[in-house]
Amino acid sequence: MDGRWIQDVYNLSTLAHSRNQEDDDPLEPDELPEHLRPPPSIDMGSVDASNPENILKLSKKGRTLMSFVSVNGNPTREETEDITKLWQTSLWNNHIQAERYLIDDNRAIFMFKDGAQAWEAKDFLVEQDRCLHVSIENKEYKGKHNRDEL
Repeated sequence: MDGRWIQDVYNLSTLAHSRNQEDDDPLEPDELPEHLRPPPSIDMGSVDASNPENILKLSKKGRTLMSFVSVNGNPTREETEDITKLWQTSLWNNHIQAERYLIDDNRAIFMFKDGAQAWEAKDFLVEQDRCLHVSIENKEYKGKHNRDEL
């Protein structure tokens, strides 16, 4: 074997090892996977403690959150697809980013990368004519136009 070849292999090995050590530097909190990020700090002085939703909203800031939305009446899967797609577009137009997944003929999941936006979306959704109810964190909010259907 050529001594030069061995030296090249040694140099590559040393380079790879030094790169791995550089990679051991801790990541910034926003670069970490969500489950490893530190929880958001909540300034209790600036929060309206009389409204527990405000505290919940702040605690979900930057965290993924799902809400369940039901469409009233007896819609087909296609109707639910069209209605929830329209709602999703309206939310996006208001800078509320939500992914939508149909889970039943009259039900969808709206997933928010920033959980604090779920309550803003809920305020919009419960005002819609075809919204039966919205569920966030096991709390159900009735659609304003469907009080008697629940």
